[in-house]
Amino acid sequence: MEETYLLNVEGVKKKILHGGQGELPKLQDGSKITFHFQTLKDDFERTVIDDSREAGIPMEIIVGKMFKLEIWETLLSSMRAGEVAEFWCDAIHTGMYALVSRGMRRIAEGRDPLEGQKHRCGMGNMFDYHSTGYDDLDELQRMPQPLIFIMELFRVEEPSAYKRDTWAMSKEEKLAAVPMLHSEGNRLVLRKEFGQAAAKYQEAVICLRNLQAKEKPWEDGWLKLESLVTPLVLNYCQCQLELGEYYEVLEHTTELLQKHNDNAKAYFKRAKAHAAVWNEREAREDFLRVAHLDHSMAAAVKKELKQLGERMRKKHVEDRKRYQGLFQPPQGK
Repeated sequence: MEETYLLNVEGVKKKILHGGQGELPKLQDGSKITFHFQTLKDDFERTVIDDSREAGIPMEIIVGKMFKLEIWETLLSSMRAGEVAEFWCDAIHTGMYALVSRGMRRIAEGRDPLEGQKHRCGMGNMFDYHSTGYDDLDELQRMPQPLIFIMELFRVEEPSAYKRDTWAMSKEEKLAAVPMLHSEGNRLVLRKEFGQAAAKYQEAVICLRNLQAKEKPWEDGWLKLESLVTPLVLNYCQCQLELGEYYEVLEHTTELLQKHNDNAKAYFKRAKAHAAVWNEREAREDFLRVAHLDHSMAAAVKKELKQLGERMRKKHVEDRKRYQGLFQPPQGK
């Protein structure tokens, strides 16, 4: 027999549909909760608004990371692993649901959840644009109303029990993760596992870029983080050279040089990428720039220019052979 419980929270009722196992989870900041959910209107038809099972991937939230629908942490904290429960929540708890649902839907569609927003709070953006882009959510936004959440709790993991996603880390955690990722990338390079090494360097860069976004460009805090980013990007580009991803190298070195136009190592890696894709003029310009900026690299530049000249001569000979006679009429006509 289903029983209705009060959670000592105004405007919330709980009904257990299937009992769980074990003790109630002890949530702390950083705990990861994995669950499925279904959101319904409190109408005669119990109209379904969202269902995580349709996407085939359970929902995950990190406790204490300012998830916009705070009541969900309260609901999930009352559940045991394996439990399925139905919660009725009054409109005082569901006013932000339209924004939350819009973000989740955009992620499921492979879109940026913040696409089109200005740098303002969520409610400010809503009033500015007047629409979530979904008719049913627009209705909820105009008229906040009670909602029903049916949740199935799979597991609660402590912060130390799972690999933290970059976005879920605090500032201190990101700063601590960067040297570890850098070191792990270097170790993988020594083993010639360049793909895995590139992923480590890239993850470290993402940590630092997230922190940089909160600093004012070109001021001390931003510059300090940028000094950590630069060698990681260069290491990443070296891995991509080894993997033959030359256009990836061109993109990242060019972006780096737009900020630091005196970085000889960035020019050197870009020159090698240009040479690999037969951009002879650009490669020569970058190699000569390297020699001008860093005299200690002059010998390496001389060697690369010699190899470039030999490769280009060989290519020209092959091209002449390939196209020789292509536009000449056949003999005897």
